[in-house]
Amino acid sequence: MSAPHIEVAYDAVMQTGECPLWHDEEQALYWVDIPAFTVHRLDPASGAHRAWRLSSEPASLAVSDNGGLIVAMRGGFYHLDTGADDVRITEIAPAPYDTSVARFNDGRVDPAGRFWVGTIYEPRDRPAAEMFVLERGEIRKAWSGGMTNSNGLGFSPDGKTMYHADTTAHLVRRFDFDVDGGTVENQRPFMQFSADKANNYGGRPDGAAVDSEGNYWSALFEGGRLVKLSPDGELLDEIALPLRCPTMLAFGGADLRTLYVTSAGARPEAELAQYPLSGKLLAIRVDVAGRVETAYRN
Repeated sequence: MSAPHIEVAYDAVMQTGECPLWHDEEQALYWVDIPAFTVHRLDPASGAHRAWRLSSEPASLAVSDNGGLIVAMRGGFYHLDTGADDVRITEIAPAPYDTSVARFNDGRVDPAGRFWVGTIYEPRDRPAAEMFVLERGEIRKAWSGGMTNSNGLGFSPDGKTMYHADTTAHLVRRFDFDVDGGTVENQRPFMQFSADKANNYGGRPDGAAVDSEGNYWSALFEGGRLVKLSPDGELLDEIALPLRCPTMLAFGGADLRTLYVTSAGARPEAELAQYPLSGKLLAIRVDVAGRVETAYRN
């Protein structure tokens, strides 16, 4: 287990900080606080911070190739004009599911510029979550069922593999990915984490990122750690965190060697007393760089 220096990048507490996204052109980090209906932006060089309060839960973000951000919200996909002085948000496509029991969750843009976003099925009584793809303003369903809380999307550097986690099942899967067609096949297990909370419990896989060497990094919710897995599923490293519930990570900084980690702050009082940094945005310097996030192609 490595022990790198860990800093607080932004000191305010998020209820559920999620989806950190490094905007390479702006050299800025965006992320969301889902239950607070808020998108955040931080300029690490100056410390300047800005926030946009939306009408419902923003779950994941993508850089748009015509400026601003694409935001996956409970009600669908929207464009957020981050250059405007006020909140200017425009609907792209409405949600293709029952918003009373589901909402969009984790997402990532594939190498061809499509925005893949899965849902969370909120009753959590059956694996009824779905995966959708936004491609040039149109939504299509990639698959349905087999998961309850869609998370951990990532693509290998060569674009031939998609990774995906079902947090509820404590499972990360991998698929063969066809960049040209935007389809997946040959689903198989990549890493199964223990669900036994009485013995050897190390958390369940939440958000993730793939580095420039093709390693899959996962935030272990309730595990207080990040794990680095090789493309073959070998545990290469783990980083212990000063909080119990990391939610997702992103590579950023000028050299893409700063890991930004979001976390949950709406936690039991005893946990918050033990981990006072819960809900804050952390920054960790690492040896291997990440990759520039692909922009969504309108």
